[in-house]
Amino acid sequence: MKALPKPPAAWPGADGKPVSCNEKLKMLAENHTEAATVLRDVFEDAVLMGVDEAAMRGILQEMIAALPSPKRGA
Repeated sequence: MKALPKPPAAWPGADGKPVSCNEKLKMLAENHTEAATVLRDVFEDAVLMGVDEAAMRGILQEMIAALPSPKRGA
């Protein structure tokens, strides 16, 4: 099985500066690993069940693009 992608070296903050809080960085790295694992599993399952690879990539991209911002309406 191919290795998961590594989290980014820096996480850009809303102010343009990189996030620097160690606890936040730890949580972001854990979330990145968890999301990458779930996405890989969903993708592999779909392709092994006969879904076209390119179509599944598009479906996953659409799902991510449709995520609402947690800041809207706050």
